[in-house]
Amino acid sequence: MASGAASTHQSGAKRSLPDWLDHQQRVHPRAIELGLDRVREVWRRLGAPAPAPIVVTVGGTNGKGSTVAFLEAMLGESGKRVGAYTSPHLLRYNERVRVAGVDAGDAALIDAFERIEAARLADPVAPVALTYFEYGTLAALWIFAHERLDVALLEVGLGGRLDAVNLVDADVAIVTTVDLDHQDWLGNDRDAIGREKAGIFRVGRPAIVGESDPPSALLEYATRLGADLRRAGRDYVFDDAAPDWHWRADATELVLPRPLLAAPCQTGNAAAAIAALHALRDRLDWNPAAIAQGVRTAKIGARLQRFAGAPELVVDVAHNPQAARMLAAWLRSEPSSGRTIAVFGALGDKDIDGIVHALAPCIDAWYLAGLERDSPRGLSAQALRERIGARIAPEAIASVGEDITQALALAFAQAMPGDRVVAFGSFMVAAPALEFAATRAC
Repeated sequence: MASGAASTHQSGAKRSLPDWLDHQQRVHPRAIELGLDRVREVWRRLGAPAPAPIVVTVGGTNGKGSTVAFLEAMLGESGKRVGAYTSPHLLRYNERVRVAGVDAGDAALIDAFERIEAARLADPVAPVALTYFEYGTLAALWIFAHERLDVALLEVGLGGRLDAVNLVDADVAIVTTVDLDHQDWLGNDRDAIGREKAGIFRVGRPAIVGESDPPSALLEYATRLGADLRRAGRDYVFDDAAPDWHWRADATELVLPRPLLAAPCQTGNAAAAIAALHALRDRLDWNPAAIAQGVRTAKIGARLQRFAGAPELVVDVAHNPQAARMLAAWLRSEPSSGRTIAVFGALGDKDIDGIVHALAPCIDAWYLAGLERDSPRGLSAQALRERIGARIAPEAIASVGEDITQALALAFAQAMPGDRVVAFGSFMVAAPALEFAATRAC
């Protein structure tokens, strides 16, 4: 349905939030369609509202959500009113848009969607076909523009250059890491992917690069553009010594607590967030105490999220080889007294071989689950078994379940005291795993 009244069904009933989300998935013929022309036109019809006086855009292969969480916590501790747009969500769509740490309500999202639909259909001869992600991005920008924010934090969805978030000229842009993922859209090597992600940089504005060895094409793009490049290991440095760690740039040095977020990469994500605030220090109060407290308290779901019990459950969204390597490093650093049991599901366009290669030495038994009910891109459990068969011994596959909940139930039924269960592979794995953990705690 690509036309019709903006806020009603054919019957005249006002759409609920689930109705709107269902409608959005049917407006554009493709789930993903990169490009800014369509979304920019609708944004223009809405008046091109600026989301906040200061905008920080965060892109990269992994670490985007965690970096936004660090920024949100640090700025919140310093008394700033912050809006954060992230994706995908875990349990509720509302999680994607937060103002002052609170998820947007249904009414605010519905109001935004109604306005976007009216703008989309303003030319009845040529209605603009938006994707699901583009609706959400425009809704976040609209809501933020009417919330009197100090800072808006925008997480890139896919790539950077042609992502809907790139509508907005960021005051500071961060690229956390660059690795292989979404190759069908971004290219088959780090240079190609790095060029796409560098598209969020702007002339003369700070461009934070969160890894010390980024692709040369990313650096070349930033230099040719004339961005104010600030690179980990060169323009700012950090060490990972326990119990505290240090961040330094120019004459500034901070001594910081360990992040609550557990993965080995989280100090790097926090360091990139601090580099962004350091770049903005003339426009925002430089508040070391608030930065330290933000490092200490920042939270985000399903990033090595641990649930105590016998066995322990660990939930992580690792869905590409780089994230799998980070998960494997943590598993090695935190050995369990028993077995490590994987509950794994994946989308068919992911580098499953690379994920399994990184984690196979750390996993004693695999419980596979299908995601075909959750996404057209989701693999069935049997298809997943066929994909990973060359990487692990057949006897290591303990069971194949219809979905994540069933696979978790089977894993827990057969686990012994001292074992731990690790659920990973997709946000579509993490969401039911979190629901399973909540049920188990009751």
